[in-house]
Amino acid sequence: MRTGNPDLYLRQLLVGPMANFIYLIGSKRTRECVIVDPAWAIEELIAAAAADGMTVTGALVTHYHPDHCGGSMMGFQVPGGVAELIGKVDGKIHTHKIEADGLKKVTGISEGDLVRHESGDKLEIGDVTIEMIHTPGHTPGSQCFLCDGCLVAGDTLFVDGCGRVDLPGGDPAQMYETLTGTLAKLTDDVILYPGHDYGPTPQSTMGAQRQTNRHLRVRSMGDWLRMMGR
Repeated sequence: MRTGNPDLYLRQLLVGPMANFIYLIGSKRTRECVIVDPAWAIEELIAAAAADGMTVTGALVTHYHPDHCGGSMMGFQVPGGVAELIGKVDGKIHTHKIEADGLKKVTGISEGDLVRHESGDKLEIGDVTIEMIHTPGHTPGSQCFLCDGCLVAGDTLFVDGCGRVDLPGGDPAQMYETLTGTLAKLTDDVILYPGHDYGPTPQSTMGAQRQTNRHLRVRSMGDWLRMMGR
């Protein structure tokens, strides 16, 4: 992993039957970290952080689908998640403001458990800064996290793929704008950390993805919609 910040702690963990990537991001100096998209195995995630000498102080959620935050939706139940996490650690759940009501409904957590964010908000942990970027398309309030040249992308962008737009809250036009507008501003050396292990490698660079990921190479909304079968 390329990083110019010696204080950055970033660990990628593969969990659950849907090949989810969950991330620990924090400060080596303060020994504190947050979990990105905690689901499936909360005790194991906390233990993994503890094995590295880190204390979990909260969570960041990319979007409200249960495989990324736990809970239940459309008859699909995922154990663990943010509801279990807040019972075990002293911290808040950080989500985009548009996603907050859906997150509460799916997981059963309360408003007091949440911090609602705008795009561009930043979370500071020691000398580490995590910027929240609103990336709608997979869901209305999907967000990615940019930290010292590393993009933790949830289900917005995968290695050689992108998130579905036919699930609740999906919007092909918004996803097109996210991929060809918002994420197009990132430099080629930014490292992509996806929300699932669906590609040929667990990470990539934005430069490589612009060469191999067809979802980043479309030239028009019409081409995008045709590619998505719309």
